[in-house]
Amino acid sequence: MNATDLQHVNGMQKKQCWAKGGEIGGFAYRARMHRLFIELEPSITVTEQNLADRVRYILRSNIFDGAELERLRREAVPSSNENATTGGAVPQVAEQPAQVDAAENTPVVADSNDDGKFTQELEIEQMRSTLEEAIMKTRSTPLENRPRLPRIALSKRNRADVRALNPMLVTYLEASRDLCETDSILFGAALAVCRIIGAKLSTAGRTTGQSTAIPAWRTRIEERIAKARALIGRLIYFRAGNTRPRIVHTVRMAFAGTNVNLSQPDIMQKLTERTDDLKQRIAAWGKRIRRYTKRLTRFNQNRLFQSDHKRLYKSLERPMVSVTGPVPKEADTVAFWRSLWSEPVNHNEGPWTEVVASQCAGITPMDPVTITPDDVAEAVRGPRTGKVRDSTGCITTG
Repeated sequence: MNATDLQHVNGMQKKQCWAKGGEIGGFAYRARMHRLFIELEPSITVTEQNLADRVRYILRSNIFDGAELERLRREAVPSSNENATTGGAVPQVAEQPAQVDAAENTPVVADSNDDGKFTQELEIEQMRSTLEEAIMKTRSTPLENRPRLPRIALSKRNRADVRALNPMLVTYLEASRDLCETDSILFGAALAVCRIIGAKLSTAGRTTGQSTAIPAWRTRIEERIAKARALIGRLIYFRAGNTRPRIVHTVRMAFAGTNVNLSQPDIMQKLTERTDDLKQRIAAWGKRIRRYTKRLTRFNQNRLFQSDHKRLYKSLERPMVSVTGPVPKEADTVAFWRSLWSEPVNHNEGPWTEVVASQCAGITPMDPVTITPDDVAEAVRGPRTGKVRDSTGCITTG
């Protein structure tokens, strides 16, 4: 072991003793030991578990003897008598073995208030990092791909987490430039709360769109259609003269529950009727699938319109058809449409039109009718609906 490793081991042992404060076993000291080691050796990247494993290895491998461990412990956690000494000098344990034994038998009491304060600070730092990560992820995620947030129970713990996150949002909200950024900050905060309390989030995005999974009813109907088509194929093979045992067994199962026998004379007619019946069932099942699919599409579109109508309109837009090639000249375009609209139409009249014309030749034509503006005004005005009195004084309608 070189000098650098010895220095790292010495630092880890000091921080472990200071963090534990005389604690035997337990895991509460790991976070404090990790923070203190990072302050001592900022260039070394290590996790809490890795640091605890290294300390355990040092203790088990007997790299330091008892006197050296006690000296490190007394340097990390000084007693009240040592604090009272002037100059802060550390006594030599090797020269005073009696004091070492006394120190080993003397229990060291850790400050519980300090441990609780450190644990609370660690939880706040974890919440702050979770909030920052959630906000950054929300800003880079499209609106339609955001997860659906679940309902959170109104418990004391959840309310405390929300109160702890509220002061952290002030910095982000003050730096917000527009309403969209504010929305992403608030959604990220809600997402962070769900992650902190351990709520389950849907990773498939919003459920208002059409699901990609095949519905169960469609699977059942398609299985029926597949079985019916396979049965039709077996019946056709039997009509063609294929009498293999598997084919014969399938035909008998097709006529199960009826009085049809395969040896009767009209078996071919029965096979045709059964085949036609299966084809009609397949057609009916296909219409049912199309009807159900149409209804499901309308249902999903209605739900999508209620939640995000812009996304619905975007899904209904037809893709732009791009034509590759040179653009036609204007003269060619005009000539093309002129050839369509300027060509006279030649009607091919049948002989029945001549018969009708000969029958109408003896009809006397109508007298010419002249329509004046007064006639039009009278027709538009309509009948009178006013109430008038007749000669007897009774009210009548005109």
